[in-house]
Amino acid sequence: MYLYCEPIDFRKSHRGLSTLIEAELGHNPFSGELYAFTNKQRNKIKCVFCVFS
Repeated sequence: MYLYCEPIDFRKSHRGLSTLIEAELGHNPFSGELYAFTNKQRNKIKCVFCVFS
């Protein structure tokens, strides 16, 4: 599990978050790992979990 520490815009879809995972973290978003993101107020969490089969 990875926690992205910078706040994100919660209007981003799974595609936008997958792009962020690749560009910012250098990870493959389809690796089967769980990525957690938070908003600016730190009162919401959005998670991405993608597995390519």
